[in-house]
Amino acid sequence: MEQVQTALWVVALLVALALAFDFMNGFHDAANSIATVVSTGVLKPGQAVLFAAFFNFIAIFIFHLSVAATVGKGIVQPGVVDTHVVFGALVGAITWNVITWYYGIPSSSSHALIGGIVGAVIAKAGAGALISAGIMKTVAFIFVSPLLGFTLGSVMMVLVAWTFRRMRPSRIDKWFRRLQLVSAGAYSLGHGGNDAQKTIGIIWMMLIATGYVLPTDTAPPTWTIVSCYVAIGAGTMFGGWRIVRTMGQKITKLKPVGGFCAETGGALTLFLATALGVPVSTTHTITGAIVGVGSTKRASAVRWGVAGNIVWAWVLTIPAAAFVAAIAYWVSLQIF
Repeated sequence: MEQVQTALWVVALLVALALAFDFMNGFHDAANSIATVVSTGVLKPGQAVLFAAFFNFIAIFIFHLSVAATVGKGIVQPGVVDTHVVFGALVGAITWNVITWYYGIPSSSSHALIGGIVGAVIAKAGAGALISAGIMKTVAFIFVSPLLGFTLGSVMMVLVAWTFRRMRPSRIDKWFRRLQLVSAGAYSLGHGGNDAQKTIGIIWMMLIATGYVLPTDTAPPTWTIVSCYVAIGAGTMFGGWRIVRTMGQKITKLKPVGGFCAETGGALTLFLATALGVPVSTTHTITGAIVGVGSTKRASAVRWGVAGNIVWAWVLTIPAAAFVAAIAYWVSLQIF
């Protein structure tokens, strides 16, 4: 009886830690959803975070749990995950998120979590315990998502510019200030649909490992789904303003038409990735789309130095989170 109570206490602690990561994910990645709509002046910051949080949450009714299944069952071999692995993964991801938030660097919460899982699993059982197909699919989209966002954002900008070439700039601005509400809502929907599922996946993974959910179950408990969507929406409401400034002002100058094209291109990328069950980075996606929009004006419209610093953060995210996760795994062995 004592052992069951202890296990329940540990499980409850890890669920709380996972929801803290989910909250931090929303807080850290709020910039992805609202940076363009704030920087173009379409919404005030307070309005923007409430707007984005609402669409983060209603994604629960729209997207299937394909990404949660990838994280929960498609990255690590069955039987390897335990409470120590989950603890290490979450501590690694949260630590990297806090560091990059502090310095205003728009890194990927998604890849921080994947890196955390990889580091903790390797510390326990070696690289052979990882499922290569799931890892490679995630790593491939480190490159695919910003390139697709770049392509869709730039193509949309060119199409819009050609379609409205005879219209007065003031009228274009008026129309796209309204349309940007649609595109920002779509991007926030994609953000909630893809990112909340990553936390659902790691809680699901932990519940299977501790025996509270059967490995044959096709979906996690309902309470995990609802709590994760609430947590990411709450995090978005608080907003990570340091990163908003980087995304919305430092990469390139955006007008409502550019914000609409970036958000729409990014949203289409997220919808595709979520349908395929890929835990893609919303940060990589919107950054690529913003750079794509800026590059249609002229190459010098993009501050490539800022973009280069962001790319370095992308490269370092998985190994840095994995390193911290491995240390946290060993520490957890001494705690519980």
